[in-house]
Amino acid sequence: MKLTMRGCRGSIASPGPDTVRYGGNTTCLQVETAAGDTLIIDAGTGIRQLGLELMARTPVRCAIFITHTHWDHIQGLPFFSPLFVSGSEVRICGSFDPVYQKSLAEILSQQMQYCFFPVSDTELKGSISYETLHEGQVLHYGSATVTTTVMSHPVFDYGYRIDADGRSLFFTGDFEPPVNIYDPEDEEYEDYAAGMAAQRAVLIEALRGVDTLVIDAQYTEAEYRPAKIGWGHGTYHTAIALAEEAGIPRVLLTHHDPMRTDDALDLIHAALLAERAGRGGPEVIMAREGLCVEI
Repeated sequence: MKLTMRGCRGSIASPGPDTVRYGGNTTCLQVETAAGDTLIIDAGTGIRQLGLELMARTPVRCAIFITHTHWDHIQGLPFFSPLFVSGSEVRICGSFDPVYQKSLAEILSQQMQYCFFPVSDTELKGSISYETLHEGQVLHYGSATVTTTVMSHPVFDYGYRIDADGRSLFFTGDFEPPVNIYDPEDEEYEDYAAGMAAQRAVLIEALRGVDTLVIDAQYTEAEYRPAKIGWGHGTYHTAIALAEEAGIPRVLLTHHDPMRTDDALDLIHAALLAERAGRGGPEVIMAREGLCVEI
């Protein structure tokens, strides 16, 4: 199983001379199995170039798994070339929105209304199917098995575990480890802490046996506290701590802040490696656009 990072940027695409090495495209992961199955997680702007490359071997057959429908995770979908070509088969999977009571198909079609985009989804030539997923669901696509886990984020968000070829990876989507909203002296504090611990236990169980964890790590600790608590994104240290707790040998840090330059990411990565020198634990990789990893 091979993982290719097609987009590692969070919140908004940020092209320019300061983001060339790590890339400016928003979230998109490509997974290819030994049997030739293509699975895509999220459809940020990174999916555009992926679509162009997939067109070199038509007809295109793939499945796209959407973690959540914040715009940086879906905005590249209208530019995914296989959708426009007869013979393509694209299966799009994700959750029903429980707050706005809209299906994934409804949400994705809205960004292709004429007031936003010049081509309506009704004009697409490819064969497109939608599947609503549920918490803890296990489904199969070709030789791969995909399992959903609900993650902590301001909107409903699935993390996806993909098992294929005797190996496994997990992508969190956007993820902020829960923070107790009560003060220690509040009577609700202990109950809330117990709920957080139970939620953590479910996540750790979902991560058991995973070979590679790809995880949201948008902030440094100094940036996160107190200004960014509740924004829905984790830190470099919370990401690595999760990998350690679950016994995962390799972690890719992604969802880079749009203001973060290549040089800044280099410095952060170097500091993390220096801090962990001699400690063992997971291999820590700063994800970059185009990075290919054999799982």
